[in-house]
Amino acid sequence: MKTVMKYYRQYIPLILCIVVLLFGQAMCELSLPGYMSDIINNGIVKTDMDYIHRTGRIMILIAAGSAIFSIAGNAFGAKVGANIARDLRSSLFRRVTDFSTADLDRFSTASLITRSTNDVQNLQQTTVMGLRFLIFAPCMGIGALIKAFRTSPGLTWTIVIGLIATLFIMLIIFIVVMPKFKVLQSKLDKLNLVVKERLEGLLVIRAFNTERFEEERYDDANRDLTKINIFVNRAMAVLFPGMTLIMNLTCVLIVWKGAHLVGGEPMMIGNILAFLQYAMQVIMSFLFITMMFIMLPRAAVSGNRIGEVLDREPSVEDPDRPVLPHQCSSPGVVEFSNVSFSYPGSSENTLEDISFTAEPGRTTAVIGSTGSGKSTLISLIPRFYDVTSGSVKIDGLDVRDMTQNDLRKKIGLVPQKGLLFSGTVASNLRYGKEGATEEEMRSACETAQAMEFIKDMPFGFDTEVSQGGTSVSGGQKQRLSIARALIKKPDIYIFDDSFSALDFKTDAALRKALRENVGESTFIIVAQRINTIMDADNII
Repeated sequence: MKTVMKYYRQYIPLILCIVVLLFGQAMCELSLPGYMSDIINNGIVKTDMDYIHRTGRIMILIAAGSAIFSIAGNAFGAKVGANIARDLRSSLFRRVTDFSTADLDRFSTASLITRSTNDVQNLQQTTVMGLRFLIFAPCMGIGALIKAFRTSPGLTWTIVIGLIATLFIMLIIFIVVMPKFKVLQSKLDKLNLVVKERLEGLLVIRAFNTERFEEERYDDANRDLTKINIFVNRAMAVLFPGMTLIMNLTCVLIVWKGAHLVGGEPMMIGNILAFLQYAMQVIMSFLFITMMFIMLPRAAVSGNRIGEVLDREPSVEDPDRPVLPHQCSSPGVVEFSNVSFSYPGSSENTLEDISFTAEPGRTTAVIGSTGSGKSTLISLIPRFYDVTSGSVKIDGLDVRDMTQNDLRKKIGLVPQKGLLFSGTVASNLRYGKEGATEEEMRSACETAQAMEFIKDMPFGFDTEVSQGGTSVSGGQKQRLSIARALIKKPDIYIFDDSFSALDFKTDAALRKALRENVGESTFIIVAQRINTIMDADNII
C-alpha cells in the first residue's frame, strides 16, 4: 500500500484545496440550525416578519455558499481520483510490459487484468468518497457535537447513546465483513481466468463438445463469487436500516426529553429543533465515517494487490553500465558457451551444458522431441530468460552486458504462435519497422510468400485484421509474422517452429526466397519437420 500512496503526493496541493472547501461547507451547514432556531424563537413566536425576512436571506446566502463549496470540492475530488487511477493504470501497464517471461509467470494474465481494472477502480472510488467523507464528516460531526452541547448540555447524553449504538454496529460489520474483501478479489481473478480461457479456447471447446463442462466450470466460479458478494451485501443491508433505526430512536428520545424541558420552560422550541438537527448531523457524520471504514479495507486489499505488481522488479534488467554493440565485419554471430538453465522454482535444469555457434550466412537448426527445451533454448538469446550458468554471446558480447533494446534490435523473432494485433495488415507489418514504406512491405511479403493472399484481400495492406489474427488462417498468420520480422532486416533471424502451418510447397518456396534475399544473415530455426531443416548447415 505504501507504493500506491506515493501516487497521492503530487496532488497534495489540490487535496489541501479540497480540505478548505469541505471545511467551508461544513461551517455553512453547521450555522443553518442556529439561524433556524433564531427565526422560530425571535421571528415566528414574536410574529416579527422583518426579522424572519432578514434571517431568511442570510440562510439563503449560506445555503448557496454551502452548495458552491460542495460542488467545487466534489469536482476537485473527482479530478484527483481520476488522475490517480490514470497514473496507476499507466504504471501497471509499463511495469507489466517490462516484465520478463518469468515475471509474467508469477502473476496470471487474468489476475493482472483484474488488478489493472477492478482494483484500480476500487481505489478511485475510495479516493473520491474518502476525500469527501473523511474530511467533511469529522468536521461536521465534531462541529455539530460542540454546537449541540452549547445549545443544550442537558440533552447531549441522547447523542452519546446514539453514537455508542452506531459504533457497536460499525464494529460488528468491521469484524465480520472485512476479511471477505480479499477473498472477493481472488474469486474475481478466478472468474476472469475462466472467461479468458473460454474465449481463447472456443474452437477447441466446440470441437470436443465440452460446452456443458465449461458452462458448469463458469457457473462454479460465478457461484463462488456470488456467495461472497451476497454475504457482503447482506451485511451492508443490515448497516443502513440499523443506522436509520438509531437515528429515529435518537430523534424520539430528543423530542421526548426536550418536551419535558420546554414544559419546564428552561428551553425554547427553536432550540429543541436546532438541537435535533445537530443530533442528525452528528449521527449522519458517523454513518459516513462508517461507510468509509467499510470501503477502506477493500481499497487496502486492492492497493496491496497493485503494489505487488509495482514492487516486483523485473528479473531481466539492463546492466548499470551497458556495452554498446560494436560494428563487426560479419555481424550476427551467436555463441552459446556451457549454457545451463532452470526455470524459477525448478530443482532440475531444463538445459544442461549447451555449447554451439551460429554464424552469419549459415543456418543452424534445432530439432528434438516435444518438451526437450527447443523454445527454451532460443528464448535465452533475446533475454526472455537469463541463463542459470554459462553465457550467450552475440558478436562476442554477453547479452547481459547489452541493453535489451540494443540486443533486440539485432534480432528478428518469429514465435511459435504467430500473433497479430487488431488493426490493418500494414500496421502489423510495421511492428517490425516503424514507418516502413509500401515497397518495403511488399518486398518482405513476397519473400514470406504472403503477397499471393494479400492481393486477394479487399483493401490489400489496408485490410483490417481482427484481434489475435482470427480473420486469417494459421498459415497466413505465420507468413505475415515472418514478413514482419523480414521488414526489420536484423542480423539474426530466429524461427521458432514458424513453418509448421505451411504446406510443403510454400515451405520450400519460402526457404528458397530466404536464402536468396537475406542469406547473409544468421538463421536459427526450430522445427519438427525434417524437410524444413534438411538443408541446414548445422543441426543441433
